[in-house]
Amino acid sequence: RLTQPAIFAKETSCECRAPHEKLTVEQARLGTPGRSALPHLRLASSSSSPCPAISPSFPSVFQAGLLKQAPHHRDTPGVCRVFIDRPVRVYADGIFDLFHSGHARALMQAKNLFPNTYLIVGVCSDELTHKYKGFTVMTEEERYEALRHCRYVDEVVRDAPWTLSQEFLEKHKIDFVAHDDIPYSSAGSEDVYKHIKDAGMFVPTQRTEGISTSDLITRIVRDYDVYARRNLQRGYTAKELNVSYINEKKYRLQNQVDRMKEKVRTVEEKSKHFVYRVEEKSHDLIQKWEEKSREFIGNFLELFGPDGTWKQMFQERSGRMIQAFSPRGSPCSSPPRELSPSRSPSPPSRWAVPRSSPPSSPKGASASISSMSEGDEDEK
Repeated sequence: RLTQPAIFAKETSCECRAPHEKLTVEQARLGTPGRSALPHLRLASSSSSPCPAISPSFPSVFQAGLLKQAPHHRDTPGVCRVFIDRPVRVYADGIFDLFHSGHARALMQAKNLFPNTYLIVGVCSDELTHKYKGFTVMTEEERYEALRHCRYVDEVVRDAPWTLSQEFLEKHKIDFVAHDDIPYSSAGSEDVYKHIKDAGMFVPTQRTEGISTSDLITRIVRDYDVYARRNLQRGYTAKELNVSYINEKKYRLQNQVDRMKEKVRTVEEKSKHFVYRVEEKSHDLIQKWEEKSREFIGNFLELFGPDGTWKQMFQERSGRMIQAFSPRGSPCSSPPRELSPSRSPSPPSRWAVPRSSPPSSPKGASASISSMSEGDEDEK
């Protein structure tokens, strides 16, 4: 469980007390967690022990408990494989400005190069960085602290050199140097890691595409107005942002316009939501009304249609009324009316005017009138 940040390297000496012998990459990869393999050491021949002594350059290392021998893994007569209780010390350096995931992934690769790795990270100072690379966003102290709190880092070297010297490598007992394999031209050299590669101490790591400190700075410069307005809105002053008076007023006006646009957008979204709900409810009401209207029309046709219940009821009641007014025993019609013998037909009246056909002309009409007048005179 990680509860403490990585330590800072001492400026005077290295805390690792284990003897430091040069390793190859293949030998370092043979190590196991807690132990890494040293190269084969020539041992003095003796009949009493397979590994009775070690070369004079390593006095009393067995007595100090730092080296352990494995006699059953004898390769050649007089040679024995020896293991040392120390991890492989890997060094990675850089600027690490605006510490991001690309930095972390490179350190993760360096940490996992060997079964048991002690990762030392060198961070260059502001003075060296400004001289050879350019101005940084973070100060050197901020960059030191950022590296100390990376989970893959075991030790941080402050004010690391721009070019690694043999003295620096021996001082920190560095076994390998990890960095991407792209030639890094700087400080008058085509590749500052060339001598490390020639010595067989260089182990390459892979860069993370799509993320770098330069890319992040490019985004900020490209969207400078956006970030300036953002910080003004968050309470920073124009002086702190190095913004002129006119630009400050312009940015503040743009912020107000953006707030108004956001309010309008919010109102539009709420209006759309309200209209959607109204349309949904209207659709439900129309659907219910259609269902009720179909039900009403069906009931009406069932009651008043050609074969409806109302017609059947009317026919039944009409039949009952007819039966009530004309019972089954009564004749269907009354007999013809006859004249009684006591009554005789009345004699024809003497005043009966004989029926004559109407005159066909005015002359005929006058003739008929004159004949009637003559008849009256005769009667007198």
